[in-house]
Amino acid sequence: MSELVIIDSGGANLASLQFALQRLGASARVSSDAGEIAAAPRVLLPGVGAAADAMDRLRDRGLHDCIRRLRQPLLGICLGMQLLYTDLDEGPCRGLGLIPGAVRRLRPGDLPVPHMGWNTLQTLRADPLLSGIGAEDYVYFVHSYAAPVGDATLASCGYGGEFTAVARHGNFSGVQFHPERSARVGARLLRNFLEL
Repeated sequence: MSELVIIDSGGANLASLQFALQRLGASARVSSDAGEIAAAPRVLLPGVGAAADAMDRLRDRGLHDCIRRLRQPLLGICLGMQLLYTDLDEGPCRGLGLIPGAVRRLRPGDLPVPHMGWNTLQTLRADPLLSGIGAEDYVYFVHSYAAPVGDATLASCGYGGEFTAVARHGNFSGVQFHPERSARVGARLLRNFLEL
C-alpha cells in the first residue's frame, strides 16, 4: 500500500497508530517536515491534549500553512479532527479553517466529561470513508470537545446530544474517535482511508 506520513503534532500516541497501519500492510513515517508532508500520498493528523497548544506547535513548526495547502487525502484523528475546523472553543483559538464550523465543549447534562469509552456511530451520509461501517457500530472515544452536526458531517454520535463523529470536506476528513483503538471498525475506517 502507499506510504503515509503521520504529522508529528506533539503529544500524540503515534506508536499505536503506526502499529494499526502496519497491521493493514501500510508503511507510515512520522514527520514534522513540511516538504515530506506535502509530498506524501496520504497524511494523518493525530492529536491529543489542548487545542491552543497543538495549534501553537503546528505554527512553530511551520506546518499550519503546509496543511492548509494539501490536496491529497488527510485524515484528522480526535484533536486532529478538531483542528481542521475554523473555530475552537478550547483556548479559545482559531483552527486551520479547512472545515467550516466551531468545535465546542461537550455539555451532556448529567453524563461525565470527558466522553470516554465505546459508543455507537449513526451514519448520516454514504461515503467511501464509511464503506462497510454501519449505524450502531461501536468505536472508542476520549474527548471533551466536539463539532456539532453540520454540512460536513458523515456520521454522528449521541452523548447527551448529537455531535460529529466523522466529517469530510473536500480532501480533508476527520474522526472524533480513535480508529487505532476501535478494533474491527477502526481498522476498516483506516483501510477505507488508504483506498481513497
